[in-house]
Amino acid sequence: MKYAIGFFVIVVGVIFVVKTEWFVRNFGTNAWAEEHMGTSGGTRMMYKLLGIAFIFLSLMGMTGMLGEIFLGVFGRLFGVQS
Repeated sequence: MKYAIGFFVIVVGVIFVVKTEWFVRNFGTNAWAEEHMGTSGGTRMMYKLLGIAFIFLSLMGMTGMLGEIFLGVFGRLFGVQS
């Protein structure tokens, strides 16, 4: 099941990267992204970075690396020693 969900999230990430202009035309610009990521194209960069993050995190989740990194970063909060 994790592979099916992972593949779906990868497809969503690819759509975010490839169809960025469609998202900007249909949903408009994001004021925060335009202010912090550049005055022209900040929203486009945000959509592309979100798509790449979806792809990367999905691949990590499918291979089991995401859990290891999560425990390595937040393990002490839950009493897990790494």
